[in-house]
Amino acid sequence: MSAPSRPSPYDALHGLRFAFGTLTVLPVRVSRWDRAAARGGMLCAPLAGLVVAAAAAAAGLLLLFLGAGTLSAAVAGAAVPAVLTRGLHLDGLADTADGLGSGKPAEDALRIMKQSDIGPFGVITLVFVLLAQVAALSHAYAQSWARGALATAVAAVTARLVLTLAARAGVPAARPEGLGAAVAGVVPVPGALGAALVVLSAATAAGAALGPRTAALAALAVLAALAAAELLLRHCTRRFGGVTGDVFGGLAETAATTALVVLSLG
Repeated sequence: MSAPSRPSPYDALHGLRFAFGTLTVLPVRVSRWDRAAARGGMLCAPLAGLVVAAAAAAAGLLLLFLGAGTLSAAVAGAAVPAVLTRGLHLDGLADTADGLGSGKPAEDALRIMKQSDIGPFGVITLVFVLLAQVAALSHAYAQSWARGALATAVAAVTARLVLTLAARAGVPAARPEGLGAAVAGVVPVPGALGAALVVLSAATAAGAALGPRTAALAALAVLAALAAAELLLRHCTRRFGGVTGDVFGGLAETAATTALVVLSLG
């Protein structure tokens, strides 16, 4: 029996294409949709988050430099990730809220989530999540431009990290089709944990540049975001029978909001 082949640079390239082509609006063509490409793509999700983070932080800092104030910088920090993901994560959050809020059996709840309109649960969730993100970012920028940029970056990367963890082996898809089915269960658990460790270490190191308290807050932000997303993931898996593309979006926004709130403390 032959040993499994190691991923080649060719496979890694397709993984990157998958990550950036599905998780951003960047003009990257996804040429492979098989499980190997999906696995590489979900492992590379935090890298896509790093690009989103750089753009969001740059927009916020530019507005600060031009004298627009911390609130404008905070709005940019929340708006840029939405634009760079076509608003799909926010849309997924709203649909997930509608599905969970309906109180209906899994099949009916999934049907509600597929509808193009947004219901009252979705609207309310979007409003409060965006308010929380802007408020937390504004407070972080008010402490210093560096704290605001750090919060923006940690939130964006961690939001994509939870997608890697949600795509781990053992998490089923709720539907036989769609993005959720394409990526559900493709990431080996050790790979998902390794990605989490890398992001946690990087966030802590970045926070350390601003002092030990900020380093601790950055680490806490990542851990709290992962915990919040994991609770939502488990609840959605119980309610819907697995994950969907909408659930992935809801997980990303939940993680981003949690990380921003933690990093605004102090």
